Amino acid sequence: MKKLAFGIATFALFATQAGAQQFPILDRVANKVVQKYQHESCADIMAQRDQPKSQEEQNVIQLLHSDPAMRQEFISRVAAPIANKLFECHMIP
Repeated sequence: MKKLAFGIATFALFATQAGAQQFPILDRVANKVVQKYQHESCADIMAQRDQPKSQEEQNVIQLLHSDPAMRQEFISRVAAPIANKLFECHMIP
């Protein structure tokens, strides 16, 4: 979890410096998010679901809200793996 928070913080720090069409930091953050969901148990995901977001996570969320291109790229990379895991965990129909 700490590694994910560090990755998110790093992403937030450098994401605004990424080119309009290139998001190299986003690659690492998206990969960490996908790996987290692939390696976490369903019980762990359920337990973390209701926990408050760290400041770093909030910063990244704000950044994604403010940059539609980056948000679209991030979602396109993480949506399918996360949806698959949530389906396996019976968290979505």
